Amino acid sequence: MADGVLATLDSSKTQWYHYKAVIISGMGFFTDAYDLFCISLLTKLLGRIYYHIPGSPKPGVLPPSVAAAVNGAALCGTLLGQLFFGLLGDKMGRKKVYGLTLLIMAFSSIASGLSFGSSPKSVMTTLCFFRFWLGFGIGGDYPLSATIMAEYANKKTRGSFIAAVFAMQGFGILLAGVVGMGISAIFRASLNAPPYSVDPLRSTPAEADYVWRIVLMLGALPAVVSFYWRMKLPETARYTALVAKNAEKACRDMEKVINIEIVQNTNVEAANDRDSFGLFSKEFLRRHGLHLLGTAAAWFFVDIAYYSQNLFQKEIFTAVGWLPAAKTMSALDEVFKISLSQFLIALCGTVPGYWATVFLIDRIGRFKIQMQGFFFMTVFMLALAIPYHHWTLNKAGFLIMYGLTFFFANFGPNSTTFIVPAEIFPARLRSTCHGISAAAGKAGAIVGAFGFLYAAQNQDKSKTDAGYPSGIGIRNSLFILAGINVLGLMATLLVPEARGRSLEEISQEQEDPAMDDQV
Repeated sequence: MADGVLATLDSSKTQWYHYKAVIISGMGFFTDAYDLFCISLLTKLLGRIYYHIPGSPKPGVLPPSVAAAVNGAALCGTLLGQLFFGLLGDKMGRKKVYGLTLLIMAFSSIASGLSFGSSPKSVMTTLCFFRFWLGFGIGGDYPLSATIMAEYANKKTRGSFIAAVFAMQGFGILLAGVVGMGISAIFRASLNAPPYSVDPLRSTPAEADYVWRIVLMLGALPAVVSFYWRMKLPETARYTALVAKNAEKACRDMEKVINIEIVQNTNVEAANDRDSFGLFSKEFLRRHGLHLLGTAAAWFFVDIAYYSQNLFQKEIFTAVGWLPAAKTMSALDEVFKISLSQFLIALCGTVPGYWATVFLIDRIGRFKIQMQGFFFMTVFMLALAIPYHHWTLNKAGFLIMYGLTFFFANFGPNSTTFIVPAEIFPARLRSTCHGISAAAGKAGAIVGAFGFLYAAQNQDKSKTDAGYPSGIGIRNSLFILAGINVLGLMATLLVPEARGRSLEEISQEQEDPAMDDQV
């Protein structure tokens, strides 16, 4: 049985209200992506500014432990934020904590750019501290935005709307590249710094310290702009009716936004009383244990591959010769060219992949998209790895192949792992389970980011970055990532298909508990 308000939401036509919810929720992910990925444009610059060694033939680089902390602080904060706000979203309601995540993100973005200290160590410490809290706010956006959009949408187009929220990440990555290019170009034009090989000191002018700070602080703007509209969103009807058990208020809230008179069905509370099992109960384990394992494992595996490539793509581009050697560029030249590289990959592979998912997910389903995504990520990583030395001579071909791995990551598991956990769990545990799945993903991101930082180093110790041991190289790293994608494909088999079904049907909230899963 379904309450009147829930049945009306499932069958309602797509309206401006749905698009408005996508934009408001999506602005959070736009900000998330900008804040998480802009740091990859700046780590080389930070190394030049704070870790220059006089007389060295190469520009300064961040020591391994510092680079790991700078890249990983936000990811660690994100993991904890996903768990904390996921739980809070089920206990207090989605709306009550939704605006708080934006405030944390805005404050931490500004504070990151104002990182202070009298020594490189103190500057990096304060930067990592504020980026941890930035990640904490970003983490809250994952379970809350996905859950809110899933509970607002009708069952016919629900997948597309959740995917559209997540797809805003692509535009955030694009903006990071644009801002990185723009800010560095402005400073480069006014300072005219020579390459490092010509003049090591003048190649990194003192004014370059403003560049990374401005790029980080600009991440606060979209969060501030969208805060007011986020606070105007009503609590979702599903939370109000199924968790807070106030069907009358749920009807009033939804009538205001979808302009339809809703007829109540008072049986909803009886259904919720029957389905009152908790997260750690045997009943949850029986109904959803394998589902949670599947969503968490698939997200863990895809994020190992996705973040290792995205956060450290500058190392990959340098290794194949797509970026010039660091000593042939000034600090601002390097920021510009790394930003351009990220922009092109996002434009040609990342963004199209996101929007392919938006347009096709409610036609071909989550399961098929996730399976084919993992499959083609494996194929293209092997295609890069096996003839790797060929690609060092064919830079354009390498860029195309590398872009295709991002396309199928986003037209595949990077999108679907965000969508499915918001659909297949009961309303009172939906945000928590999404947070657990997302946190597993960020654990994978941390493994990928930290592991790849060392693994990607050249096998020849004389060619590694300063302070790093020799690694297994890009080629062998790609073989490992291909194997990880195969594991993700296997985890997908544990996840049910949600296309065209109501949230209550998928989660078995209003069905016979003995009903078999539909996969």
